[in-house]
Amino acid sequence: MILDTFEKRFNKKIEKEEKGSIIISLSLVFGLIFLIILNAILNVTLTELKKAKKRVAWKESLEIAEAGLNYYRWCLNHGLGDSCNLSKDYYSPSGQLLGKFSLEKKTENYCGEIISRDVTSTGWTNNEPDVKRKINVLYARSSVAKYAYLLNDNVWAGVDREIRGLYHSNGGIRMDGENKSLVTSAKDKWVCTSSFGCNPCPISAGCWFEGSTCFCPGVFTTANGNKNLFQFPATPFDFDSITIDLAQIKDKAQLQSLYLPPAKEVNPQGKGYHLISNQDGTIEVRIITRLKKDFAYSSEEGWHYDYFRISKEYYYATFNISASCPVVFVEDNLWIEGKIKGKITIASANLINSNKETTIILPGNIEYVNQDGSDGLALIAEKNILISPDSPNNMILQGIFIAQKGHFGRNLYYWNIKDKLEITGAIVSNGRVGTKWSSGSFVVSGYLKRENYVDSNLIYNPPPFVPYAESDFKILKWRESQ
Repeated sequence: MILDTFEKRFNKKIEKEEKGSIIISLSLVFGLIFLIILNAILNVTLTELKKAKKRVAWKESLEIAEAGLNYYRWCLNHGLGDSCNLSKDYYSPSGQLLGKFSLEKKTENYCGEIISRDVTSTGWTNNEPDVKRKINVLYARSSVAKYAYLLNDNVWAGVDREIRGLYHSNGGIRMDGENKSLVTSAKDKWVCTSSFGCNPCPISAGCWFEGSTCFCPGVFTTANGNKNLFQFPATPFDFDSITIDLAQIKDKAQLQSLYLPPAKEVNPQGKGYHLISNQDGTIEVRIITRLKKDFAYSSEEGWHYDYFRISKEYYYATFNISASCPVVFVEDNLWIEGKIKGKITIASANLINSNKETTIILPGNIEYVNQDGSDGLALIAEKNILISPDSPNNMILQGIFIAQKGHFGRNLYYWNIKDKLEITGAIVSNGRVGTKWSSGSFVVSGYLKRENYVDSNLIYNPPPFVPYAESDFKILKWRESQ
């Protein structure tokens, strides 16, 4: 009996101890599970906090990289592109140091002149220096190649004209051709005379009389012009700024490339130079010793004799042109034609004798070997750029043609009529342009069909010394790089 009682009590004690052990074990297990869950929650929270910090740093790094590009653009537009610091601290508007940017640059230039700059800016924050963003930008300025025509005089574009590109004049414009882009004039109004077809005064086109004088709006049309693309008055273009380039081109040509002195210094019978551009990039030079005359008329000179047709010449030399400074300066009248390989600027001017001004004559086609933007020509004449009377029946001209003090055109040669003139590039003319002449409703000279196209490849990457239409560099391409 006593043993039974003791055994029962002992068994109950063991049962209590076992229950206590189970509770403790369960507590330890659940505690451990809680700690594991808590640790996981903390790890997730910390990870998300780190991710959030990196996301903030990722965004701020891009802003810092963009700040670096804005800083370098400021340097470029203030002539400090070569002296700009390539690494700078970045501060918040309140003055707190947030991070830093570093810059890398590649420059494309001709003859020491900056054409474009490829800049990469890398930005990062001080809190997360390993989180970096890179932006690559191409900075460039738009040249006069953005215009199909850039003129400094009153002009009349005939009904046969098709113009695909900007058309601007500091004078008044009668746009009777088909314009596919803006036509802008610096004039609010101008005197339209009979030489522009304003006899009688075209009242129905918006013109009016002041006394006996016919005035017209800065831009107007009586035929095919798109009035929705007319703008006037617009900011004038400074043609005087082109003058500086001639002396610079001569210096560079003498030191680095090809300079041709007055032809009479080579041959007493010299009348000028005939340049033939070859497909391999070389230039064949001939000296002209005899020219044929043609009775001609121009608005500037009236009736006169032109001596533009070559009747006698001889081979002088063939030259390779410098790749780093592809310029040619001719101190005489110049005839040029052929195939253009690479980018090149050819100028004609007499800077020795201020009483003489030279002219460029175009006797034949000028075409690029490649049409992918790698080739380009700029012709700069001290006075005129004129198409010869013996020019091709279907003529192709590719390039930027700048007549600094004179005009671009083809003089009147009675009953010398051609079919088509196609120009791809830009015409920059101080005087009135014209390549077709009419008497009443009859064409008596020039090209019956004329088409003009802008060469977009040369707007931001022209040959050296081409004048710029805008002084400031702007972003041409933007991309984030790795």
